[in-house]
Amino acid sequence: MSANNAKPKSALGFLTVLDHPQHGLFGGYLILNMAGRPLEFHCTAPIKPNRAQEILYGPTLESFLYGEQIGFTLLEQAKIDPLLVCTDRQAALAVRELIALPVALVLPADSSGETGAPNPGEAPAGQSADGGQEHRPRLRLDRSHTGGPQLFTFRVGRNHLAVPQRSEADQPLIAQRLAELGESFDLAEPFHRIREAIEEAQQAVR
Repeated sequence: MSANNAKPKSALGFLTVLDHPQHGLFGGYLILNMAGRPLEFHCTAPIKPNRAQEILYGPTLESFLYGEQIGFTLLEQAKIDPLLVCTDRQAALAVRELIALPVALVLPADSSGETGAPNPGEAPAGQSADGGQEHRPRLRLDRSHTGGPQLFTFRVGRNHLAVPQRSEADQPLIAQRLAELGESFDLAEPFHRIREAIEEAQQAVR
């Protein structure tokens, strides 16, 4: 994380945000070992922006709430630095600017990314710029496809991932750090655990 220089452990972090229509935003952060077993779990109290924040932050409000107020707070609470952080909320990618770890957006299984135009400067499919082999070619999703910043998509095993253009250099590192996962490991599944855990906690306090 930003506050320490601990060597990343062979674990993966999963960050998501739930938007409750009445209570506001709940953040959850789950750290799993490479076998998919939980090592740490943290969640936030609900956060609801006031009208002044909505006005002053404008279109940057969501990335501020998801990335800084929720994401960074949760990651700072964790004792373990994982190999990387996965999220299923695009606005949470903003946390990458505050931490030293790579952050990947896990895209839905039916999101092929093939509607985006290939990056003009990228290497041919399956080959890196220096002639070596990559896990998958990178594709570009334009702003019109995502409603946010330009994303570069790629695949590792069965998982379809993306990083913002400004963090494009994270792509080979993410692929390398996920290499020891089995081909069948579903990076989207842990987010369901987080949501269920938060919902269970909400019911317990009612």
